[in-house]
Amino acid sequence: MTIRVLVVDDQAMVRAGFAALLGAQPDIEVVGDAADGEQALRAARLERPDVVLMDVRMPVLDGLEATRRLLGRGDAGGDSPRVLMLTTFDVDDHVYEALRAGASGFLLKDAPADDLIAAVRVVAGGEALLAPSITRRLIEDVVRAKGAPDRAAVLRLRELTAREVEVLGLIARGLSNAEIARDLFVAEQTVKTHVSRVLAKLALRDRAQAVVFAYESGLVTPGTP
Repeated sequence: MTIRVLVVDDQAMVRAGFAALLGAQPDIEVVGDAADGEQALRAARLERPDVVLMDVRMPVLDGLEATRRLLGRGDAGGDSPRVLMLTTFDVDDHVYEALRAGASGFLLKDAPADDLIAAVRVVAGGEALLAPSITRRLIEDVVRAKGAPDRAAVLRLRELTAREVEVLGLIARGLSNAEIARDLFVAEQTVKTHVSRVLAKLALRDRAQAVVFAYESGLVTPGTP
């Protein structure tokens, strides 16, 4: 299956570079590009991409608000695409808010080419991009600054069974389904079922939002191994 990608960045050379790199892959097709969030929303409605590479800081409409509209209000038309945030900053509150809005992860713009290609494939496959250790550090920094857990998140956490809470904690540590299965001595398919139930009960889009929720609810605290 060919992965349809929309590249969004306010720098023309960056867009061209990403488009050339991704377009050279046999399983990826770059279906368009945009220089700001407004253009991105229009292009997403027209092209129906599977993945949107979204710059955080742009004129007219920034990547954060564009992501909210794209994922929160269905501005892409039909099924929403996966959003992969791009930033030049390794710690950025905007990226944290984008993860809360439903973005599937983020990468630094200077990440190796292979990392970018792999990231597009990962999020297109429905997984959250949590591999970069910086994603977890970003969440920890923001949550640490907020102090007390979010009361609403604490109440929502009570909707989960004890096993589901355990699985959520392991997701927040960045473990894959296979690793969680080994840790809990259960079948990987059982873990997949637990993960699906966790996301459904908490109305979360994917694992990236699950990690944010785990920290905001106080289930996982900054500095946890």
